[in-house]
Amino acid sequence: MDEGHGHPHRGRPVTALPGASRRIEAGRHRRPASRLPGAGTLVACLLVAGCARGTSPPAATEAAVPTASARAPGSTPIPSEPPGLTPVRLLLRWTLGAEFAGYVAAIDQGFYEAAGIDLTIVEGGPDVFPEVVGSQSSGPEFTISWVPRVLQAREAGSSDLVEIAQVFRRSATLSISFRDLAVTRPADLNGHVVGVLGAGNEFEVTAAAMAAGLDIDRDLTLVEQDAGMRAFLRGGIDVAQATIYDGYAQVLEATDPARHLPYQAIDLNVINYHDEGTAMLQDAVFARASWLAQDGSEELAARFLKASFQGWMFCRDHPADCVDAVVAAGETTAPDPSSSPIASAAAGSAAASVAAPDASPAASRLRVGHEAWAMNEVNPLIWPAPDGIGVLDPAEWQRTVDICLAAGVIAAAPSGDAHRTDLAKTALATLEGLDTTGEAFVKGTVEIVPDGQ
Repeated sequence: MDEGHGHPHRGRPVTALPGASRRIEAGRHRRPASRLPGAGTLVACLLVAGCARGTSPPAATEAAVPTASARAPGSTPIPSEPPGLTPVRLLLRWTLGAEFAGYVAAIDQGFYEAAGIDLTIVEGGPDVFPEVVGSQSSGPEFTISWVPRVLQAREAGSSDLVEIAQVFRRSATLSISFRDLAVTRPADLNGHVVGVLGAGNEFEVTAAAMAAGLDIDRDLTLVEQDAGMRAFLRGGIDVAQATIYDGYAQVLEATDPARHLPYQAIDLNVINYHDEGTAMLQDAVFARASWLAQDGSEELAARFLKASFQGWMFCRDHPADCVDAVVAAGETTAPDPSSSPIASAAAGSAAASVAAPDASPAASRLRVGHEAWAMNEVNPLIWPAPDGIGVLDPAEWQRTVDICLAAGVIAAAPSGDAHRTDLAKTALATLEGLDTTGEAFVKGTVEIVPDGQ
Protein backbone atom coordinates (compact mmCIF):
# COMPACT_ATOMS: atom_id res chain seq x y z
CA MET A 1 0.00 0.00 0.00
CA ASP A 2 1.43 3.37 -0.93
CA GLU A 3 1.34 6.59 1.04
CA GLY A 4 -1.24 9.31 0.97
CA HIS A 5 -4.88 9.77 1.82
CA GLY A 6 -7.17 12.77 2.20
CA HIS A 7 -6.73 16.40 1.19
CA PRO A 8 -3.31 18.08 1.46
CA HIS A 9 -4.68 21.32 2.90
CA ARG A 10 -7.06 20.08 5.56
CA GLY A 11 -6.47 18.34 8.87
CA ARG A 12 -8.32 16.84 11.80
CA PRO A 13 -7.39 16.90 15.49
CA VAL A 14 -5.12 14.17 16.77
CA THR A 15 -6.06 12.25 19.88
CA ALA A 16 -3.66 10.82 22.42
CA LEU A 17 -1.86 7.57 21.86
CA PRO A 18 -3.02 5.28 24.71
CA GLY A 19 -0.34 3.78 26.87
CA ALA A 20 -1.53 0.17 26.87
CA SER A 21 0.33 -0.90 23.76
CA ARG A 22 -0.73 -4.54 23.75
CA ARG A 23 -4.45 -3.83 23.71
CA ILE A 24 -5.38 -2.29 20.44
CA GLU A 25 -8.43 -0.88 18.72
CA ALA A 26 -8.56 -1.34 14.98
CA GLY A 27 -8.92 1.83 13.00
CA ARG A 28 -9.27 2.33 9.28
CA HIS A 29 -6.88 0.19 7.27
CA ARG A 30 -5.54 -1.47 10.43
CA ARG A 31 -5.21 -5.21 10.92
CA PRO A 32 -3.65 -7.31 13.65
CA ALA A 33 -0.28 -8.85 12.87
CA SER A 34 1.94 -11.48 14.39
CA ARG A 35 4.20 -11.54 17.39
CA LEU A 36 7.82 -12.23 16.59
CA PRO A 37 10.31 -13.96 18.89
CA GLY A 38 13.15 -12.07 20.49
CA ALA A 39 11.40 -9.78 22.97
CA GLY A 40 9.08 -7.90 20.71
CA THR A 41 5.52 -7.43 19.58
CA LEU A 42 4.26 -6.20 16.25
CA VAL A 43 1.01 -4.33 16.76
CA ALA A 44 -0.80 -3.80 13.48
CA CYS A 45 -2.89 -0.85 14.58
CA LEU A 46 -2.08 2.65 15.65
CA LEU A 47 -4.00 3.57 18.79
CA VAL A 48 -5.33 6.78 17.33
CA ALA A 49 -8.85 7.80 16.36
CA GLY A 50 -9.40 10.45 13.72
CA CYS A 51 -5.73 11.34 13.21
CA ALA A 52 -4.71 14.38 11.27
CA ARG A 53 -3.98 14.77 7.59
CA GLY A 54 -2.66 17.77 5.69
CA THR A 55 0.45 19.78 5.12
CA SER A 56 0.06 21.90 8.24
CA PRO A 57 0.08 19.58 11.26
CA PRO A 58 -2.51 20.37 13.92
CA ALA A 59 -1.65 21.09 17.51
CA ALA A 60 -1.75 18.07 19.81
CA THR A 61 -4.96 17.68 21.77
CA GLU A 62 -3.16 17.02 25.01
CA ALA A 63 -1.59 19.74 27.12
CA ALA A 64 0.98 21.84 25.34
CA VAL A 65 3.88 19.81 24.05
CA PRO A 66 6.91 20.31 26.29
CA THR A 67 9.64 22.29 24.63
CA ALA A 68 12.50 21.19 26.83
CA SER A 69 15.49 20.41 24.66
CA ALA A 70 17.57 17.28 25.00
CA ARG A 71 20.54 17.30 27.28
CA ALA A 72 23.82 18.49 25.92
CA PRO A 73 25.37 15.68 23.88
CA GLY A 74 27.90 13.68 25.82
CA SER A 75 29.07 10.22 26.55
CA THR A 76 26.23 7.72 26.73
CA PRO A 77 27.71 4.36 27.70
CA ILE A 78 25.71 1.20 27.00
CA PRO A 79 25.86 -1.47 29.69
CA SER A 80 27.13 -4.78 28.35
CA GLU A 81 24.42 -6.60 30.30
CA PRO A 82 21.27 -4.44 30.46
CA PRO A 83 19.20 -5.30 33.56
CA GLY A 84 15.90 -6.88 32.50
CA LEU A 85 13.79 -5.91 29.50
CA THR A 86 12.49 -2.36 29.15
CA PRO A 87 9.18 -1.97 27.27
CA VAL A 88 9.63 0.39 24.32
CA ARG A 89 7.29 1.45 21.51
CA LEU A 90 8.27 2.38 17.96
CA LEU A 91 5.70 4.27 15.87
CA LEU A 92 6.09 3.69 12.13
CA ARG A 93 5.32 6.45 9.66
CA TRP A 94 3.24 4.04 7.60
CA THR A 95 1.82 0.54 7.61
CA LEU A 96 4.02 -2.53 7.76
CA GLY A 97 6.29 -3.31 4.81
CA ALA A 98 9.92 -3.74 3.81
CA GLU A 99 10.42 -0.02 4.47
CA PHE A 100 10.62 -1.06 8.13
CA ALA A 101 12.21 -4.47 7.71
CA GLY A 102 15.22 -3.65 9.86
CA TYR A 103 13.09 -3.20 12.96
CA VAL A 104 11.15 -6.39 12.31
CA ALA A 105 14.42 -8.26 11.75
CA ALA A 106 15.86 -6.88 14.99
CA ILE A 107 12.92 -8.42 16.84
CA ASP A 108 13.11 -11.66 14.87
CA GLN A 109 16.85 -12.06 15.41
CA GLY A 110 16.74 -11.18 19.11
CA PHE A 111 18.79 -7.98 18.82
CA TYR A 112 16.38 -5.94 20.94
CA GLU A 113 16.25 -8.65 23.56
CA ALA A 114 20.04 -8.70 23.72
CA ALA A 115 19.91 -4.92 24.21
CA GLY A 116 17.48 -5.30 27.10
CA ILE A 117 14.48 -4.03 25.15
CA ASP A 118 10.98 -5.44 24.73
CA LEU A 119 9.91 -3.62 21.56
CA THR A 120 6.36 -3.06 20.38
CA ILE A 121 6.09 -1.82 16.80
CA VAL A 122 3.02 0.37 16.23
CA GLU A 123 1.83 0.92 12.68
CA GLY A 124 1.09 4.36 11.33
CA GLY A 125 -0.82 4.92 8.13
CA PRO A 126 -2.73 7.37 5.97
CA ASP A 127 -4.68 8.91 8.86
CA VAL A 128 -1.69 9.36 11.15
CA PHE A 129 0.62 12.29 11.82
CA PRO A 130 3.50 10.41 13.48
CA GLU A 131 5.43 13.61 14.13
CA VAL A 132 2.52 14.92 16.22
CA VAL A 133 1.40 11.69 17.87
CA GLY A 134 5.01 10.84 18.68
CA SER A 135 5.33 14.12 20.58
CA GLN A 136 2.50 13.46 23.01
CA SER A 137 3.47 12.55 26.53
CA SER A 138 1.61 9.24 26.26
CA GLY A 139 3.14 8.57 22.86
CA PRO A 140 5.83 6.09 21.84
CA GLU A 141 9.44 6.47 22.81
CA PHE A 142 10.59 6.43 19.16
CA THR A 143 9.00 7.58 15.92
CA ILE A 144 9.87 7.09 12.25
CA SER A 145 9.06 10.05 10.02
CA TRP A 146 10.37 12.11 7.13
CA VAL A 147 12.54 15.06 8.13
CA PRO A 148 10.60 17.87 6.33
CA ARG A 149 7.39 16.81 8.07
CA VAL A 150 9.02 17.02 11.48
CA LEU A 151 10.63 20.38 10.70
CA GLN A 152 7.25 21.79 9.79
CA ALA A 153 5.56 20.29 12.86
CA ARG A 154 8.28 21.66 15.16
CA GLU A 155 7.86 25.13 13.71
CA ALA A 156 4.09 24.90 14.15
CA GLY A 157 4.60 24.06 17.83
CA SER A 158 2.92 20.67 17.55
CA SER A 159 6.08 18.57 17.94
CA ASP A 160 9.21 18.45 20.06
CA LEU A 161 10.72 15.52 18.21
CA VAL A 162 14.49 15.41 17.87
CA GLU A 163 16.21 13.39 15.18
CA ILE A 164 18.58 10.86 16.74
CA ALA A 165 19.40 8.70 13.70
CA GLN A 166 19.15 9.15 9.93
CA VAL A 167 18.50 5.64 8.61
CA PHE A 168 17.65 6.47 4.98
CA ARG A 169 20.49 8.49 3.43
CA ARG A 170 18.67 8.86 0.11
CA SER A 171 15.17 9.83 -0.97
CA ALA A 172 12.85 7.32 -2.64
CA THR A 173 10.49 9.86 -4.21
CA LEU A 174 9.53 9.76 -7.89
CA SER A 175 6.79 11.20 -10.04
CA ILE A 176 5.60 8.93 -12.83
CA SER A 177 3.44 9.36 -15.90
CA PHE A 178 2.68 7.28 -18.95
CA ARG A 179 5.07 7.76 -21.84
CA ASP A 180 2.56 9.39 -24.20
CA LEU A 181 2.18 12.34 -21.83
CA ALA A 182 5.82 13.48 -22.23
CA VAL A 183 6.20 14.71 -18.64
CA THR A 184 9.91 14.26 -18.05
CA ARG A 185 10.81 17.24 -15.84
CA PRO A 186 9.05 19.41 -13.25
CA ALA A 187 8.33 22.20 -15.74
CA ASP A 188 6.25 19.68 -17.73
CA LEU A 189 3.79 19.41 -14.83
CA ASN A 190 2.27 22.66 -16.08
CA GLY A 191 -1.40 22.19 -16.96
CA HIS A 192 -1.63 18.65 -15.61
CA VAL A 193 -3.50 16.94 -12.80
CA VAL A 194 -0.69 15.98 -10.47
CA GLY A 195 -1.16 13.42 -7.73
CA VAL A 196 0.79 13.77 -4.50
CA LEU A 197 1.01 11.60 -1.42
CA GLY A 198 0.03 14.51 0.78
CA ALA A 199 0.22 15.01 4.54
CA GLY A 200 3.69 16.49 4.15
CA ASN A 201 5.03 13.75 1.88
CA GLU A 202 4.62 15.92 -1.21
CA PHE A 203 7.21 18.59 -0.46
CA GLU A 204 9.86 17.27 -2.86
CA VAL A 205 7.35 17.43 -5.72
CA THR A 206 5.99 20.88 -4.92
CA ALA A 207 9.49 22.26 -4.25
CA ALA A 208 10.64 21.06 -7.68
CA ALA A 209 7.61 22.56 -9.40
CA MET A 210 8.22 25.90 -7.68
CA ALA A 211 11.92 25.80 -8.56
CA ALA A 212 10.87 25.30 -12.20
CA GLY A 213 8.90 28.53 -12.02
CA LEU A 214 5.44 27.04 -11.66
CA ASP A 215 2.72 28.42 -9.41
CA ILE A 216 1.45 25.28 -7.74
CA ASP A 217 -1.95 26.89 -7.08
CA ARG A 218 -2.53 28.05 -10.68
CA ASP A 219 -0.32 26.17 -13.11
CA LEU A 220 -1.20 22.63 -12.07
CA THR A 221 -3.97 20.85 -10.28
CA LEU A 222 -2.69 19.11 -7.17
CA VAL A 223 -4.79 16.25 -5.89
CA GLU A 224 -4.00 13.87 -3.08
CA GLN A 225 -3.79 10.26 -4.16
CA ASP A 226 -5.60 7.46 -2.44
CA ALA A 227 -3.76 4.74 -0.55
CA GLY A 228 -2.53 3.10 -3.74
CA MET A 229 -1.97 3.86 -7.41
CA ARG A 230 -5.56 3.23 -8.46
CA ALA A 231 -6.34 6.79 -9.54
CA PHE A 232 -3.26 6.86 -11.76
CA LEU A 233 -3.96 3.45 -13.30
CA ARG A 234 -7.56 4.43 -14.00
CA GLY A 235 -6.60 7.71 -15.63
CA GLY A 236 -7.91 9.97 -12.87
CA ILE A 237 -4.58 11.78 -12.56
CA ASP A 238 -1.94 12.50 -15.16
CA VAL A 239 1.14 12.28 -12.96
CA ALA A 240 1.50 10.30 -9.75
CA GLN A 241 3.92 10.53 -6.86
CA ALA A 242 5.42 7.21 -5.84
CA THR A 243 8.22 5.73 -3.81
CA ILE A 244 10.61 3.49 -5.73
CA TYR A 245 10.02 0.67 -3.24
CA ASP A 246 6.22 0.79 -3.33
CA GLY A 247 4.08 2.84 -5.69
CA TYR A 248 6.40 2.48 -8.68
CA ALA A 249 6.33 -1.29 -8.25
CA GLN A 250 2.55 -1.28 -7.91
CA VAL A 251 2.23 0.19 -11.39
CA LEU A 252 4.63 -2.32 -12.96
CA GLU A 253 2.79 -5.15 -11.19
CA ALA A 254 -0.49 -4.04 -12.80
CA THR A 255 -1.85 -5.12 -16.18
CA ASP A 256 -2.32 -2.75 -19.11
CA PRO A 257 -6.00 -3.27 -20.02
CA ALA A 258 -5.36 -2.37 -23.66
CA ARG A 259 -2.64 -4.99 -24.19
CA HIS A 260 -3.59 -7.42 -21.43
CA LEU A 261 0.08 -7.48 -20.45
CA PRO A 262 1.90 -6.13 -17.39
CA TYR A 263 3.20 -2.59 -17.70
CA GLN A 264 6.91 -2.23 -18.42
CA ALA A 265 9.37 0.42 -17.27
CA ILE A 266 9.56 1.64 -20.87
CA ASP A 267 5.87 2.59 -20.63
CA LEU A 268 6.63 5.22 -18.00
CA ASN A 269 8.28 8.61 -17.68
CA VAL A 270 10.03 9.02 -14.35
CA ILE A 271 11.03 12.25 -12.59
CA ASN A 272 13.65 11.46 -9.97
CA TYR A 273 13.92 14.26 -7.42
CA HIS A 274 17.59 13.57 -6.80
CA ASP A 275 18.12 14.66 -10.39
CA GLU A 276 15.97 17.75 -9.85
CA GLY A 277 17.77 18.88 -6.70
CA THR A 278 14.81 18.73 -4.32
CA ALA A 279 15.31 15.28 -2.80
CA MET A 280 15.15 15.57 0.99
CA LEU A 281 15.91 13.36 3.97
CA GLN A 282 13.28 10.75 4.61
CA ASP A 283 13.03 7.90 7.17
CA ALA A 284 14.78 8.95 10.38
CA VAL A 285 14.40 7.94 14.02
CA PHE A 286 13.04 10.63 16.32
CA ALA A 287 12.46 10.88 20.07
CA ARG A 288 10.79 13.54 22.20
CA ALA A 289 13.12 16.17 23.60
CA SER A 290 11.21 15.99 26.87
CA TRP A 291 11.68 12.21 27.03
CA LEU A 292 15.38 12.37 26.16
CA ALA A 293 15.88 14.78 29.07
CA GLN A 294 14.70 12.15 31.57
CA ASP A 295 17.21 10.05 33.50
CA GLY A 296 18.19 6.91 31.61
CA SER A 297 16.49 7.85 28.33
CA GLU A 298 19.68 8.62 26.41
CA GLU A 299 21.21 5.30 27.44
CA LEU A 300 18.01 3.48 26.42
CA ALA A 301 17.95 5.35 23.10
CA ALA A 302 21.52 4.27 22.35
CA ARG A 303 20.61 0.64 23.09
CA PHE A 304 17.56 0.91 20.83
CA LEU A 305 19.66 2.31 18.00
CA LYS A 306 22.29 -0.38 18.42
CA ALA A 307 19.70 -3.15 17.98
CA SER A 308 17.97 -1.31 15.13
CA PHE A 309 21.24 -0.85 13.27
CA GLN A 310 21.93 -4.58 13.69
CA GLY A 311 18.53 -5.29 12.17
CA TRP A 312 19.27 -3.17 9.12
CA MET A 313 22.72 -4.73 8.75
CA PHE A 314 21.04 -8.13 8.81
CA CYS A 315 18.61 -7.05 6.07
CA ARG A 316 21.51 -5.81 3.96
CA ASP A 317 23.22 -9.19 4.18
CA HIS A 318 20.10 -11.42 4.30
CA PRO A 319 17.36 -9.60 2.35
CA ALA A 320 15.33 -12.72 1.59
CA ASP A 321 15.12 -13.59 5.29
CA CYS A 322 13.91 -10.07 6.04
CA VAL A 323 11.24 -10.31 3.36
CA ASP A 324 10.02 -13.55 4.91
CA ALA A 325 9.93 -11.96 8.38
CA VAL A 326 7.97 -8.91 7.20
CA VAL A 327 5.45 -10.97 5.22
CA ALA A 328 5.02 -13.38 8.14
CA ALA A 329 4.39 -10.47 10.47
CA GLY A 330 1.43 -9.40 8.32
CA GLU A 331 0.09 -12.91 7.85
CA THR A 332 -3.12 -12.62 9.85
CA THR A 333 -5.79 -10.06 9.19
CA ALA A 334 -9.04 -9.21 10.89
CA PRO A 335 -12.13 -9.94 8.77
CA ASP A 336 -13.49 -6.45 9.49
CA PRO A 337 -10.99 -3.56 9.63
CA SER A 338 -13.47 -1.52 11.67
CA SER A 339 -13.64 -4.14 14.42
CA SER A 340 -11.75 -3.82 17.69
CA PRO A 341 -9.36 -6.74 17.99
CA ILE A 342 -7.15 -7.41 20.98
CA ALA A 343 -3.61 -8.42 20.18
CA SER A 344 -2.61 -11.27 22.44
CA ALA A 345 1.02 -11.94 23.28
CA ALA A 346 1.32 -15.06 21.17
CA ALA A 347 4.80 -16.48 21.49
CA GLY A 348 6.37 -18.60 18.79
CA SER A 349 7.79 -18.20 15.33
CA ALA A 350 7.56 -15.13 13.18
CA ALA A 351 4.60 -16.69 11.41
CA ALA A 352 2.55 -17.09 14.61
CA SER A 353 -0.75 -15.31 14.13
CA VAL A 354 -2.55 -12.87 16.38
CA ALA A 355 -6.11 -12.30 15.33
CA ALA A 356 -9.23 -10.57 16.53
CA PRO A 357 -11.70 -12.63 18.54
CA ASP A 358 -13.58 -14.98 16.22
CA ALA A 359 -11.38 -13.95 13.34
CA SER A 360 -10.62 -16.56 10.73
CA PRO A 361 -7.18 -16.81 9.08
CA ALA A 362 -6.77 -14.83 5.90
CA ALA A 363 -4.18 -14.48 3.20
CA SER A 364 -1.29 -12.19 4.04
CA ARG A 365 -1.92 -8.55 3.35
CA LEU A 366 1.72 -8.36 2.25
CA ARG A 367 2.82 -9.98 -1.02
CA VAL A 368 6.16 -11.74 -1.22
CA GLY A 369 7.03 -10.52 -4.71
CA HIS A 370 6.19 -6.92 -3.88
CA GLU A 371 8.14 -6.96 -0.61
CA ALA A 372 11.13 -8.60 -2.29
CA TRP A 373 11.25 -5.72 -4.78
CA ALA A 374 10.78 -3.23 -1.94
CA MET A 375 13.57 -4.74 0.15
CA ASN A 376 15.91 -4.56 -2.84
CA GLU A 377 15.09 -0.87 -3.28
CA VAL A 378 15.17 0.04 0.42
CA ASN A 379 18.70 -1.27 0.99
CA PRO A 380 20.32 1.21 -1.47
CA LEU A 381 18.58 4.04 0.40
CA ILE A 382 20.67 3.09 3.45
CA TRP A 383 23.88 1.59 2.05
CA PRO A 384 26.62 2.48 1.69
CA ALA A 385 26.70 4.66 4.81
CA PRO A 386 30.23 6.16 4.86
CA ASP A 387 29.97 7.51 8.41
CA GLY A 388 28.14 4.45 9.70
CA ILE A 389 24.44 3.64 9.56
CA GLY A 390 22.28 6.21 11.27
CA VAL A 391 24.83 9.03 11.43
CA LEU A 392 23.35 12.19 9.99
CA ASP A 393 25.37 13.99 7.31
CA PRO A 394 25.20 17.68 8.37
CA ALA A 395 25.45 18.78 4.74
CA GLU A 396 22.36 16.74 3.82
CA TRP A 397 20.50 18.14 6.84
CA GLN A 398 21.31 21.68 5.74
CA ARG A 399 20.34 20.85 2.18
CA THR A 400 16.93 19.62 3.36
CA VAL A 401 16.50 22.76 5.49
CA ASP A 402 17.42 25.01 2.54
CA ILE A 403 14.94 23.29 0.23
CA CYS A 404 12.21 23.59 2.86
CA LEU A 405 12.95 27.29 3.30
CA ALA A 406 12.93 27.96 -0.45
CA ALA A 407 9.63 26.13 -0.89
CA GLY A 408 7.94 27.75 2.09
CA VAL A 409 7.60 24.51 4.02
CA ILE A 410 9.13 26.32 6.99
CA ALA A 411 9.59 30.04 7.54
CA ALA A 412 12.83 29.90 9.52
CA ALA A 413 15.72 27.51 10.01
CA PRO A 414 15.19 25.04 12.87
CA SER A 415 17.08 25.43 16.12
CA GLY A 416 20.32 23.51 16.58
CA ASP A 417 18.69 21.06 18.98
CA ALA A 418 16.41 19.65 16.23
CA HIS A 419 18.92 16.88 15.63
CA ARG A 420 21.84 15.16 17.34
CA THR A 421 24.35 12.52 16.29
CA ASP A 422 25.93 11.48 19.58
CA LEU A 423 23.46 8.68 20.32
CA ALA A 424 23.94 7.06 16.91
CA LYS A 425 27.71 7.32 17.29
CA THR A 426 27.52 5.78 20.76
CA ALA A 427 25.50 2.88 19.35
CA LEU A 428 27.99 2.38 16.53
CA ALA A 429 30.89 2.32 18.98
CA THR A 430 29.41 -0.82 20.55
CA LEU A 431 29.31 -2.49 17.11
CA GLU A 432 33.03 -2.14 16.53
CA GLY A 433 34.34 -4.91 14.31
CA LEU A 434 31.05 -5.23 12.40
CA ASP A 435 30.35 -3.77 8.98
CA THR A 436 28.38 -0.67 9.90
CA THR A 437 29.17 1.24 6.68
CA GLY A 438 28.36 -1.30 3.97
CA GLU A 439 31.08 0.13 1.72
CA ALA A 440 31.07 -3.03 -0.41
CA PHE A 441 27.28 -3.07 -0.78
CA VAL A 442 26.04 -3.92 -4.26
CA LYS A 443 22.36 -3.71 -5.07
CA GLY A 444 20.80 -7.01 -6.05
CA THR A 445 18.44 -7.77 -8.92
CA VAL A 446 14.77 -8.49 -8.31
CA GLU A 447 12.24 -8.92 -11.07
CA ILE A 448 8.76 -7.42 -10.92
CA VAL A 449 6.13 -10.09 -10.35
CA PRO A 450 2.61 -9.58 -11.74
CA ASP A 451 0.29 -8.57 -8.90
CA GLY A 452 3.33 -8.67 -6.59
CA GLN A 453 2.61 -12.26 -5.59
